[in-house]
Amino acid sequence: MKKKITKILTAKDGYDWQYCSLGGVTRVKIASGEDIKHLGELDRKLWTVLSCPVNGLEFDSRTLQLMDSNHDGKLRIDEVVEAAEWITTVLSDADTLLNSSDTLALSAIADNEAGNKIRTTCETILKELDRPLETISIKDVADYKTLIDERYAKEVAAVATEDIRPYGENTEAVTAAVTALRDKVADYFMRCHLIRFDAECKDAVDVSVERIAAIAAGDVAKATTDIASYPLARPNAEGTLALDNINPAWAAHMTTIKKMAVAEGTTTLDEAQWGDIVAKIDAYTDYLAKQSDGQVELLSKGQAEAMEHYTQADRLLHIYRDFYTLIKNYIFFKDFYQNDPDTKAIFQSGRLYIDQRCCDLCMRIDSIDAHAPMAAASGMYLIYCTCTSRERNATQNIVAVLTDGDVDNMEVGKNAIYYDREGHCWDAVVKKIVDNPISIRQAFWSPYRKFWKWCTDKINKSAAEKEDKAFNSLTTKADAATEDVKTNLAAAPDAEKKKEEKKPTPFDIAKFAGIFAAIGMAIGYIGSALAGITQTIGSNPLNLLILICGIILVISGPSMFIAWTKLRKRNLGPMLNANGWAVNAVILVNVRFGATLTSIAKYPKLVLDDPFAEKKMPAWKKWLISIAVVIVIAAIAALIIYLMHQQQAQAAQAVADTVATVAE
Repeated sequence: MKKKITKILTAKDGYDWQYCSLGGVTRVKIASGEDIKHLGELDRKLWTVLSCPVNGLEFDSRTLQLMDSNHDGKLRIDEVVEAAEWITTVLSDADTLLNSSDTLALSAIADNEAGNKIRTTCETILKELDRPLETISIKDVADYKTLIDERYAKEVAAVATEDIRPYGENTEAVTAAVTALRDKVADYFMRCHLIRFDAECKDAVDVSVERIAAIAAGDVAKATTDIASYPLARPNAEGTLALDNINPAWAAHMTTIKKMAVAEGTTTLDEAQWGDIVAKIDAYTDYLAKQSDGQVELLSKGQAEAMEHYTQADRLLHIYRDFYTLIKNYIFFKDFYQNDPDTKAIFQSGRLYIDQRCCDLCMRIDSIDAHAPMAAASGMYLIYCTCTSRERNATQNIVAVLTDGDVDNMEVGKNAIYYDREGHCWDAVVKKIVDNPISIRQAFWSPYRKFWKWCTDKINKSAAEKEDKAFNSLTTKADAATEDVKTNLAAAPDAEKKKEEKKPTPFDIAKFAGIFAAIGMAIGYIGSALAGITQTIGSNPLNLLILICGIILVISGPSMFIAWTKLRKRNLGPMLNANGWAVNAVILVNVRFGATLTSIAKYPKLVLDDPFAEKKMPAWKKWLISIAVVIVIAAIAALIIYLMHQQQAQAAQAVADTVATVAE
């Protein structure tokens, strides 16, 4: 399509934007790195798209995810502008973005704070890979990621083989004992602190004889709850815990600590020794908790820096390669309108071959039922298919736009073949059709096809109903015939008698005179009109052609007019909106451009031998039949004209007779 370029000075920011006309709509054209630098200044009302989904596009999802700064699955204008400002800052020449290359020369990185940091990162990666410090590519970054992943795996394996349990195989048992005793031991040492603070409170912080006496009268073995509430041991001013003199309710746990967590022969613990045991157990349990949450930091400082290098370089190379492609599909839809078979828009997922046609405008969708209601507003003929690939063991839904040809054989359940952008073949089955005009030619024949279909359906339905009625009544008619004969014979005398008694009512001409007059006048008017038409046709044979054209125009005109209005307004926007996009402008698919989106099979003019073809009729027979048809049509036309003249004369005579009768 022609692209008309104009330059208009934007009053808001003063930048000299370029504009182009694509699909009959004026759009901002991004044609240079300077345009990309000023994207933040472009009025948002002039953006064709406000947001698009991160997934489900024929575009590197990694790039979109790197640009999706808030990770909400949508790429919005703010995020596009942020990426544009960053990439144009780290590049010395923003025009290199138009190359869409996956390789970047280090000399193209800007000499500023952001650029120097990126250059250092790229040089570090290339040195690790032992490659020249000249260019870096997406493949280099991927190889570097593989390298650091191998290092990460080795360190994880080394940590996994190290026994980090503080007490070896006894760690779990000690952990359980410490967990049970933690609060009780803390309580014990606090009582010791109070005795050192004031010796006179010793009896108060120790267990009293009265409390023991209270349980001594009963079964002491059953008073475990009361005993457990007593202090862990007899507190003292020295602040030591005698491991052999522990409250019976807690003695088992302390025995575990004595056997497994302290040196052999140890009989007492002070607060510091107990704190050391608790610290080791806390460190161990904290490690287990982080490990279960996937938060264990096993990387060394150098490896953490390596991951940061990878992230920055990966972002740089992906945005450098894909940013201009994204902008072409985000602001002015160049890839969609340029009509290049090798370059498609990021939402075009493949090609559908159906009914000797290839539909180039296909989109992947999640749900047919959810997409169709909104997409119907596009004014395009939509074919929804479910595609299955046994090779890939996968299923997907697509919608294809049909923009050329007829739709006589298009119906739900029809099988087709779909090829995705990677060339994989899918078996497609039509699940739903949204019927809209395809062309003016198709709209011209549409009323006749619909009428013919209606007639054939009615005839078939009527024939089927009559066949059923005939079959159902066939078995009852024989029996009913005998009864009817008997009944008619018995009723015959009465019928003759009633017939004799019935006298005909005399006809009152006056009562029906007005009716006859009205009917006669109507017939006269109709006859006059037909006579006028006959005279007009008779005076000039071309008038018959004009009459036929007028009838055709009356039948096909409304359908063609509706098709013309819809074809002028076909809009891709509703289809994209139904797929998660936020489209900000009209994306027209007019007749001229739409014809390029569907290709029809064309055969060369050939003379081929077909043993089963119908025998061709000789030329003289064709001429004879043609002449006979013309003669028949002429005869029929003459007969119609004659009958119309006769009808007019009879109508006039009937009117005259009626008037005379009324006058009498």
